[in-house]
Amino acid sequence: MSILFPLASVVFGTMLVEARRASRNERRQRGRGGIEPPDDVYRMMRWAYPLGFAAMLVEGALRGSPPPAIVTAGLALFALAKLVKWWAILSLGPFWTFRVIVVPGTSLIRSGPYRWLRHPNYVGVVGEFAGVALAAGAWLSGVAAITGFGWLLYRRIRVEERALATASPPTRTS
Repeated sequence: MSILFPLASVVFGTMLVEARRASRNERRQRGRGGIEPPDDVYRMMRWAYPLGFAAMLVEGALRGSPPPAIVTAGLALFALAKLVKWWAILSLGPFWTFRVIVVPGTSLIRSGPYRWLRHPNYVGVVGEFAGVALAAGAWLSGVAAITGFGWLLYRRIRVEERALATASPPTRTS
């Protein structure tokens, strides 16, 4: 249980940093003529993401700490997932937001992790959930959070791909 408070502080602290950055970038994108598709699942995601972590931390508090090797593996996975996510965030720069907002005529980013993965940010998010689930020993809520948020990500990717295809030029480089 001693790891749960610092883990919660890191999880929710970085979430606040990311929310501020996303909000600033959303304003910029809209100011440049950015378009947001009407069928995005963001309204569900904005609640499911923090609630998934909260549920895992509560379950971890109720269950007690898993073996130290599992906690260590979970923390390592969480840290690696955050690195992948922040690599994606920094690679997108002002184009990274929580919402799907596409500025017509802009090129698709193909640098950083986008050279190898189409949606590295989402790979990072799933890794964050898995890492916290392991570190907290939250087997039930961890599976539920990954499954539920995974379904939202599946829907989100479909919206995002459609928005990018209609707003970006045919030759995409960066």
